[in-house]
Amino acid sequence: MSKTARLFKLMDALRGRRRAVTAAQLADELAVSPRTVYRDVQTLIGLGAPIDGAAGVGFLLRAGFFLPPLMFGEEELEALVLGARWVKGQSDPSLARAADSALAKIATASPKDLREEIAEIGLWAPRFGKPAEQPASLHALREAIRREHKLKIRYISLAGAETERVIWPVALAFFEGVQLVAAWCELRGDFRHFRADRIVSLEPTGASCPRSRRELTKQWQRQHAASDRSHASRPNAADKN
Repeated sequence: MSKTARLFKLMDALRGRRRAVTAAQLADELAVSPRTVYRDVQTLIGLGAPIDGAAGVGFLLRAGFFLPPLMFGEEELEALVLGARWVKGQSDPSLARAADSALAKIATASPKDLREEIAEIGLWAPRFGKPAEQPASLHALREAIRREHKLKIRYISLAGAETERVIWPVALAFFEGVQLVAAWCELRGDFRHFRADRIVSLEPTGASCPRSRRELTKQWQRQHAASDRSHASRPNAADKN
């Protein structure tokens, strides 16, 4: 492996970490010696990469660093295109537009224009059956999750029971023909799952959730581990509210 290729792989390894990673871990991942990792890290720092850390502590690439040009292998490009095409098949037009925009940026930011190559990749993610009608709440749900804001909703279960409640949305899962919202429910004092198409009205409150989404997500994952997790993955699990 050339030094240039090794430096790109090291950058990719650092980009994929949110916490400091040791030279020994990087060495195992890249199949090189820790000494080579230390030397390559110093080379990247010399080229302007904002890498924090030191021997015995670990290394962390600070957020916001962009290293042009973008280099993608064949399988990386296929994964990006397939993922974008799957997103476009969901009932969320704004996400579909974002997927197209992201692919356009990738195509033109690469060393060669990849637009033709992207268009001709033979991987597709078709939808089977009639596309589900887009719940009007999807954009507001994604925004609330991103901002960590409470939402006030009116919800109708499959049994026809209508309730009004305030939720702290944690995650939005896209299943075939239905989207499922995981949230802390103030009415029940516990986590609940809601089908987006059964949210008949949604009102952003602008109020921040009392706990961070990271904390809520960890609690939700612990609570729905193992058998609970497999039960919650079925769309009809949203009816037990």
